[in-house]
Amino acid sequence: MSEVSEQDRGWMRRAIALAANGWGRVAPNPMVGCVIVRDGKVVGEGWHTEYGRPHAEPEALRAAGEQARGATAYVSLEPCSHWGKTPPCTDALIAAGVRRVVFGGFDPNPKAAGGADVLRAAGIEAVGGVEEQAVRDQNAVFFHAHSPLGAERPFVALKLAMSLDARIADRDGRSVWITGEESRAEVHRLRAGYDAVAVGIGTALADDPQLTVRGPVTPRIPPARVVFDRTLRLPPDSTLVRTAGEVPTCVVAAPDAPADRRRAFEQAGVKIVIGQSLPEQLRALRDAGVRSMFVEGGSTLASALLSADIVDRMYLFYAPLLIGPEGMAPFGGIANPPLGDAVRWRAIETQVFGADTMVTLAR
Repeated sequence: MSEVSEQDRGWMRRAIALAANGWGRVAPNPMVGCVIVRDGKVVGEGWHTEYGRPHAEPEALRAAGEQARGATAYVSLEPCSHWGKTPPCTDALIAAGVRRVVFGGFDPNPKAAGGADVLRAAGIEAVGGVEEQAVRDQNAVFFHAHSPLGAERPFVALKLAMSLDARIADRDGRSVWITGEESRAEVHRLRAGYDAVAVGIGTALADDPQLTVRGPVTPRIPPARVVFDRTLRLPPDSTLVRTAGEVPTCVVAAPDAPADRRRAFEQAGVKIVIGQSLPEQLRALRDAGVRSMFVEGGSTLASALLSADIVDRMYLFYAPLLIGPEGMAPFGGIANPPLGDAVRWRAIETQVFGADTMVTLAR
């Protein structure tokens, strides 16, 4: 096996960047990008554009044509070796005559894994684990789904928009709009990559949100709307209930929620999910087909999720303003561990949207 050079890593980063074009369009498949390089030059590129359509490798090989023979293919995820909705990508790479395949993450799906061994058996050099953490971060929902935890609950991402002094609303509870238009557009893009968008009942009552995707990415399947509402306080004339026939809407309630309210919701087209504890509720959501959930607050739900240690990712938007100590804190309900016991998060990236800054963190 040859050593991995900095040039190899650079081409892999390009493949990862291409893969991002599949956000919101390829789930439950992973996002994958591919770059074909021959004599130091790119001769073909591609990415998985749509669930059920060709994967990244055949797209890039098609662009490269005969120049793929003897070239190196950089693929962000281990090429699949099985028939699904499309043929095995290993077959396409072998038929194209590539000399070497460098890939990022090892495929966690047992049905598709093992592509590297197939390539090596065909005489192709296969090198894996290049920029693997970046691939796993990009496809965190996919890796979660194929882990033991993925059968227990959805992947949970928490988004909060805050002032510089970490306040999500002013002293009167007003939070529209802390962040600017560019940040709001990014939130809509993020929503497109998740199975569900969730809020607590406090946010639902205060904002009467739509929780739909209205931005630069049109999701292949619009995310469901989820409200955590133990006693079914959501008003029948709320936007979420009135539009339940247009966009899947789910209310998560306690077992002792009023039966008459439950019947009224169900008649309006709202799905009711029952669970006593937060882990039970998340298990019920996973059983209902929710693989990933984008949580947009508020403080009570955010604190409950963090206290239960069931947040996998955080998107924290910071706006350049100060609200003051009487404003609403986002984490007021979490425990107060000694500093040495506090959970530390890993920064994935920091991005600027207009005047705001977004920090993305992983467990």
